[in-house]
Amino acid sequence: MQENLFKQQMRAFDHWKAELIQVIQDYHHWLNSRGQSSPELDIRLFDVIESLKTDHLTIAFVAEFSRGKTELINSIFFSDYKRRLLPSEAGRTTMCPTELFYDQEEEQAYIRLLPIETRLEEASISELKKSKDRWKTISLDINSPDQMVEALKEVVKTKMIPTADAVNLGLFDDIPRRRKTDAPAPETIEVPQWRHAVISFPHPLLQQGLAILDTPGLNALGTEPELTLNMLPNAHAVLFVLAADTGVTRSDLEMWEHHIKEFRGDVGKGLVAALNKIDTLWDEMKDDKAVQASISTQQKEAANALGIPVEAVFPVSAQKALLAKTKDDATLLAASRLPALEHYLASEIIPAKQGIIRSTVANEVGSLIRSDFEHMSSQFKQHAEHLAELNAMSGKNTTLIQHMMRKAREKQESYNKNMEYFQSSRRTLNQQAQLLLNELSLKKFDKLVNDARDRMAGSWTTGGLKTGMKSIFDAISETLQIATRHASDTRDQIIKIYDRFQEENDLPAQTPKIFSTDKYLAEMEKIYAQAEDYRTSTITTMTEQSFVIKKFFITLVSHARDIFFQANQEAETWFKDVMVPLAKHVTEHKQVLEQHMETLYKVNESKENLASRKQELEATCKDLRVQVEALQKMYRQLQTPKSGQDQTKPPAAASA
Repeated sequence: MQENLFKQQMRAFDHWKAELIQVIQDYHHWLNSRGQSSPELDIRLFDVIESLKTDHLTIAFVAEFSRGKTELINSIFFSDYKRRLLPSEAGRTTMCPTELFYDQEEEQAYIRLLPIETRLEEASISELKKSKDRWKTISLDINSPDQMVEALKEVVKTKMIPTADAVNLGLFDDIPRRRKTDAPAPETIEVPQWRHAVISFPHPLLQQGLAILDTPGLNALGTEPELTLNMLPNAHAVLFVLAADTGVTRSDLEMWEHHIKEFRGDVGKGLVAALNKIDTLWDEMKDDKAVQASISTQQKEAANALGIPVEAVFPVSAQKALLAKTKDDATLLAASRLPALEHYLASEIIPAKQGIIRSTVANEVGSLIRSDFEHMSSQFKQHAEHLAELNAMSGKNTTLIQHMMRKAREKQESYNKNMEYFQSSRRTLNQQAQLLLNELSLKKFDKLVNDARDRMAGSWTTGGLKTGMKSIFDAISETLQIATRHASDTRDQIIKIYDRFQEENDLPAQTPKIFSTDKYLAEMEKIYAQAEDYRTSTITTMTEQSFVIKKFFITLVSHARDIFFQANQEAETWFKDVMVPLAKHVTEHKQVLEQHMETLYKVNESKENLASRKQELEATCKDLRVQVEALQKMYRQLQTPKSGQDQTKPPAAASA
């Protein structure tokens, strides 16, 4: 059976990332060969390469119980094992959120399981991931499918615990039992054994960067705010699985409205639904046309209920698709309609992810290559002009040479005056940048949060949470506004310095890299809006309040702190980098002026020096042209998309 398009595109995507890594390595070699590398730059390029190697394309599968979600994952990604890799038989459903990927750092196959008891702690899942000793680890034998299947059954395990313990864990709420006629609460409750699972497995798709988030049921989303507020919004695609035999139920809509749709924001393009189990509509008493009409009706009804285009609902039969792939039955596979969903993932999600990577790498490395290209082009231009002057000097008198020397000295004097301004401006700039970094420091953020927490002392009621949330986000917003003003002042000063040097020293026009807090302000506003939606959702109201409110607060603070950290890191990197291009130009401009002055002195002393200096300049110009072309090629390769997408215009080639 022909390989599906998604697997083809993932392989091409992986090759494209490998090519990006090679370009970055070529650039690093170029820097070393020119003696222009530095420990800071080495670390920066290394981090970009490692990020590309470990980067994931994350697809989240979300559904209520018994919608066939895990079977759909098996049929799309793991059918080449000719069996169900993930447990999806009747009565065997995923009980805890599960992340499936390949650990490029450890290069091992394993399952790590986080005990359900960690829900009692004031720590998010992302924080607990940093402590491997808190997880139970099971090795996977990739040469034994039976061992893997048996080990993977861990994610569906449950256990019975006292009801009081379930309440403390936020997994049971007895508040609805208010009437005397209500049955008493049970003595024990069945709960998932694990809070979260991560599975590292060397499947080709996972090795190529695919990551799958398998999220079980409305209750799991309601009691783990981190899933709704962090993990699902950060996925590159969210596939919401419905079932044709149940239609869109009330709990489906609850999950969709309160945990998925509202939290996707501007990435809603990667949000689609799969209407699974269409084989339940296959009826031998009806002809094919009638069956297809029935499926189409279900598809339209699902789209209307979810408020999305009918094209965003994919009717499929995961079970029949898996069977078809296992038996190489092309006819059954076509009837399952799975290829249409696979085509969507390949043609929409992978290119979108590629665009994100290309933008990030272009920002991190492309800007460096372009800056070096402009430096080398500027040097080439200046040396070419000096070579032209020397060619014009052949046979000329001493008076003309002395006139040229005077002009060169004037340029040097102008440069020296500008250097005084440059050094003075950098001192002022350092002071302004420090004000910005202080506002974005984690120390200041933690103080804001701790002060708000003290004011909330012991008040974990809904009203107390709302008041506490408002005070925290008001303080965060005010801090970001102050940081924004400092960033604006710093940016204006930098532009002023650039403009003066470019105008008075005839340097090529450059636009300094800009730092803005806008996206971080927007992220904070989005968190607050999401918090309000989440806090007032039905499932949150129905779940044990003290636990959910506390966990909710912890999740929000953790997310907000991550945003502050990112803003601080970007601001610090920006300030380190923003003056580097101009500093390089200033240094190189000084060297060229000194070399030119030295040449004129030598030519004035003896015309015999003219020929040898012309040869030196010709060799220099030739070398510079080679370097400019090499940088131009690297920049173009960095911008080249995987297949048929628009390219960013490469820098123009240098010319004499």
